[in-house]
Amino acid sequence: MNKGELVAKIAADAGISKVAAEKALAAFTGAVTETLKGKNKVSLIGFGTFEVSERAARTARNPRTGEAINVAAATVPRFKAGKALKQAVNG
Repeated sequence: MNKGELVAKIAADAGISKVAAEKALAAFTGAVTETLKGKNKVSLIGFGTFEVSERAARTARNPRTGEAINVAAATVPRFKAGKALKQAVNG
């Protein structure tokens, strides 16, 4: 499912226009992004948790040449699925 399909699904399920659904989706993603930028987490009980974690610098190998390359440290977003979401997916 891409963004357009998600917006259409939200609009249909909520009984709102696609424009309103797109604004709501943009507001949600913006709020999550701003919260993660502040190194805080967003918990949606039953759905999951968005958080940031630190990835340490490391040395990796280029699979084509075998040459060692340095990979810089990074702050990366993570999502951990909640219990209800896991159960829904597993049937």
